[in-house]
Parts: sequence; structure tokens; C-alpha cells
Amino acid sequence: MKTQKLRLGIIGVSGRGHRLAELAHKPEDGVEIVAGMDPFDDKLREFSDCYNHQVGCYKDYRQMIEKENLDGVLITSPDYCHEEQASFALSLGIPVYLEKPMAITTAGCDRILKTARDNHVKLMLGHNMRYMNFTNKMKSIIDSGAIGEIKAIWCRHFISYGGDAYFRDWHADRRKSNSLLLQKGAHDIDIIHWLAGSYSSKVSGMGSLSVYNQLPRRDNEDKPDVSFNSAHWPPTEQSGFYPVIDVADHNMIMMQLANGVQACYMQCHYTPDSWRNYTVIGTKGRIENYGDIYEDTVVELWNKRVDRFRLHGDATFQAASSVGSHGGADPKIVQGFIDYLRGEHTPVTTPQASRYAVAAGCAGADSIRNGGGVVEVPPLDPDLETYKY
Repeated sequence: MKTQKLRLGIIGVSGRGHRLAELAHKPEDGVEIVAGMDPFDDKLREFSDCYNHQVGCYKDYRQMIEKENLDGVLITSPDYCHEEQASFALSLGIPVYLEKPMAITTAGCDRILKTARDNHVKLMLGHNMRYMNFTNKMKSIIDSGAIGEIKAIWCRHFISYGGDAYFRDWHADRRKSNSLLLQKGAHDIDIIHWLAGSYSSKVSGMGSLSVYNQLPRRDNEDKPDVSFNSAHWPPTEQSGFYPVIDVADHNMIMMQLANGVQACYMQCHYTPDSWRNYTVIGTKGRIENYGDIYEDTVVELWNKRVDRFRLHGDATFQAASSVGSHGGADPKIVQGFIDYLRGEHTPVTTPQASRYAVAAGCAGADSIRNGGGVVEVPPLDPDLETYKY
């Protein structure tokens, strides 16, 4: 069977966009990056250089989508651009790979979903954690019944690079990111939902802006150096942060899922180490990961009663990373989009799941900002809930 050739464009050609474009560009497999959009001239020059100046370069995403004969577009722009850019592409019938979070409001997510449905266009979300080895190992253990019926899930997220990645640029401004429960937390909330087999229906939370609001800031919003640097330690001795900082630097939310599972997600952006630790408790045992995307990552299973502390469980499962960025998840998810366009496979995640991750994060942010009360997660319109993207 002849392989379908694909012409792809990318919105946001540096950073994450550069990485995904590099993975998607496979001329030998009939997949080519043919155009890119970015507001910065230097980034467009670098993009053009990478493809021997054989790509279209645009500063307006509308022009790129209208002028290029694209089979799909990858959107890796800042979060506050997602709704507008994805909706435009979908309205013209262009399939979209959209980085998470889908949008920075629940209503924005719903508008994207409706546009994709109304125009019968494929939409895939960039929840690459569903392609990581350790999350898949945890999911397989749960599905095997080894720990019985799931009752509780806890996630602790340590972010050593928080000051570099999220408080030196637009992420620190809630008008552009809403909350780091979205940009950063949407991954983990989605995994909690996935492992539990249900979505959050109610959320309450507490959090604070406790460190970065006290540190020296820049005078303007010019492009900062947001490279990760382990020498930037401790956070309290750093400077050059974004002029506007009004998002919490640690968040803790409690989630009541529709199927009865209860969950907790905690994130902190000034820890000395960086990893995600999930604990899943069932009626017959529990599992917990040590490490996430690295070679020494394991998942421990405790399913025998012993009334004392045990660092290691009754069984240990290797969950070493695969080749490629984000523990091998990035090559897998990009290939997943290519296969999706060709009709060969259905993505591991769904647009609805991404929407509920954002909705839970938004509810958590609302709770934190309004005294910690319970906030209902608005259900998705039934027609959108069941639509097959």
C-alpha cells in the first residue's frame, strides 16, 4: 500500500516547536515540515536554516495556513494563543496537533472542541506523559487488578527548574497562563484521570505565591534567558524575573472524581530536585513510582501487609526510558499524530480528556483564589463528550 505523503506546518518554531518539527520531518517516510510561523525574525532564520531554506516562513499564522497546502499543523505557541490558532486551523479543515494545555479556560477548550466537531476535523492533544514508560507500566498494573479497586491517587510534583521555566517569562502572568495548574499541572491531572478511569467533578485547593514575588524583576517583557541552569540555586538568590508575577508557585488541590476515586495533586516550583511521584492505592495494594523519565525508573508494588516501613515493595517493575526526549515520549507522540493523520491508529489520549484536565486545573485555581472552597467542574456538552475526533 502506498504511504500517504504529508505536508505539515508548525506554529512556534523554537524550543518545543523545534523539537517536534525535527521529530516529524521524515522525508523518507513521506512526511515533511514545509512551513513555520513565529513572531521573531531570528527564530524564523534558524528554522529556515534547519531545512536548507526550503520551507515557507511566516509571521502570521493565518497566512501560513491559507497559503500552504497543509495536511496538518502542529501548534506549540504560548498557551494563551492556543484557542485562537487552533480554532482558525480547524475552521478551515486543517487537522491540528495542539500542545497542552488545550486552552487557558474551560470555555476556550469547549470552543475548540466544538469547532473541530462542526468541521469534522482531526484534533490531537500533546499529552506526551501518556506515552511514557512509567505511566504505562502503572496503568498496566492497575488494569491487571493487582491492587484491586482504585480508591485514591496522590501526585507530588517537584520542579527544580520552576524559576527558570515559569517565572522569567509570560507563564508568571495569569492573564497569559491562568495558573501553573494548567501549563504544568495539566499533565499530571490528565494522568490521574487516566489511571483512575474517571474525570474530576469537584475540586478544592490551597496555594500561594510564596517565593518568586519577593525576588528582583526585570523592567520589561523582552525575551529573557529561560534556559535551565542548575547553578540558579537557591531560588532566593536569583534575579531577572518577569515584571508581572501573579501565579502561585506552589499549589495543592483535592479532586473528587465522578467514579468515587479521590485524588490529590501537589506541585512546588522551588524544590532542589525534579520528578513526579505517583501513589495509587487500591483495595488490595498500592503502587508508587521511583523516578519518571530516566533509566533507573521503577514502579514498586506493595500487596502484602507488613506493619512497618518498607522502601521497596513486594514486586519491582522496571520502567526505564526509551530513546528520545521526555523519556522517549516525544518521538512516540509525534509518530502517533502522523499515524492519526493517515488513519492508521487512534491516539492514546482524547481531546475530551485534555479538556477535563484543564477544567480541573481551572477549578483548582478558582478555589485557591477564593478561599479554598469546593468548585464544581462544569460537565462537557453531551454531544461533545461522545464525539469521536
